[in-house]
Amino acid sequence: MINLYSAQIESLSIHRVGNKSRNESLFLSQNPFQLNDELNALLKEYFLKSFREKEETYYQFNHDVDLEYHDLFKAVSQIFDNPGKAHEQSQKIAQLLFNEGKHPHIKSGELYVVHFENLMLDNEKLDGVGIFKSELKHDFLQFDENQGNLEAILQQGVNLNKLDKGALIFNKNKEEGYKILSIDSNRYDTKYWLEQFLSVDVFADENFNTKSYLKFCQDFAKDVVLPAEDKQQEVLFMNRAVNHFAKNENFKEDQFLNEVLENPELIPEFQHYKTEKAPKYKIEDLTEFPVSNTAVSAARKKIKSVINLDTNVQIKLDFINPESAEKFIEKGWDEERQMYYYLVYFNKEDKK
Repeated sequence: MINLYSAQIESLSIHRVGNKSRNESLFLSQNPFQLNDELNALLKEYFLKSFREKEETYYQFNHDVDLEYHDLFKAVSQIFDNPGKAHEQSQKIAQLLFNEGKHPHIKSGELYVVHFENLMLDNEKLDGVGIFKSELKHDFLQFDENQGNLEAILQQGVNLNKLDKGALIFNKNKEEGYKILSIDSNRYDTKYWLEQFLSVDVFADENFNTKSYLKFCQDFAKDVVLPAEDKQQEVLFMNRAVNHFAKNENFKEDQFLNEVLENPELIPEFQHYKTEKAPKYKIEDLTEFPVSNTAVSAARKKIKSVINLDTNVQIKLDFINPESAEKFIEKGWDEERQMYYYLVYFNKEDKK
C-alpha cells in the first residue's frame, strides 16, 4: 500500500531527450531546476497523481548476469547513497534513455529526474527516485492586449493533468533490484520504456501472486468450466475461488482444488491448463504463497457475477453467499418450448 500525499521534492533535474534514430539531439541541463512553491505543488501532482490512481504492480531492476552491470540501477543507487550527486546522475540517466531511442516511432520529450523524501510504502517512510518523461504536446491559447484589442496566441506545451511515462523507484529491497512502479500512457513503445530503458521484471510479492492466480482462475473458468458445464457454474466457480482467497491468509493449491472445484473431473483439466498457461501469468511454480487482501478486494470488484440471457434477462448472483445460487436456482430444459430455463426459489421479494 502506498501513500504519496506527504512526499517532498528534494531535487529536480530536467533534460530534453531527442530521438537518436532521427538524428535529434540530447540537451543536458548544467544545473538542477530551482522550484518555487507554486511549481513545486503543480509538478508534484503531475508526477505522482497517476501512481496514486494506478493498481499496484511492482517491478524490480533485472540483469541476466548481475545487477552491478545494470547502468540505471547503478545511477539510482548513487542518488540514494549521495543525494548531493543527484543532478550528475540525472545526466547519466538522460544519456541512457537517449541511447535507447533507436526506433523512429519513439517520441522526443522532456526528462525529469526527481529525488523524493517521505514516500510511504507499507507504512514505512522511504526516499525515492522518480524518472518521468513528457512526450505529447498540447495546443493552448495565450491572450495579449495590443492597441485596444485582445489577441489570441496559439502555443504548445505539456498537459500537467496526464503523465506520459514514469517510474517511481522506492529505496527498498536494493539487493533484489528495488521496488518500482511504472506508468506508460502511450503504449505504442512499451518495450522501449519498460524493457529496454528500465530493464525490469515483475516483483513477485503476495499482491502480484494473488492477482495473477485469480486472473488465471478467471480465464480457466471461461475457457474450461463454461464449455464443460454452463454460465452458472462458471460464475459459481469464481465465487468460490474469490471467497477461498478471502478467508485464508495463506494459499495452498491442494486445499484450493479440493474446496473450490466441486466437479473432481475438472481437477486434471485444471492442472493441464496450468501447465499450459502458467508462463503467461508467471505462476509456473506457485503452489503456496501469502494472500493479499488488497488484491482479493480488487478482483472481487472486477469479476462479473451476472448471467446474461438471450431473452434480455439478467440473473445476478451473490458473491458473498454463493451457496444461495446453488440452493435456490435450478437450470432445466423445457421440451415444449425447446428452451433452457432457470427456476428461482424465494420466500418474498425485497422491496428496497
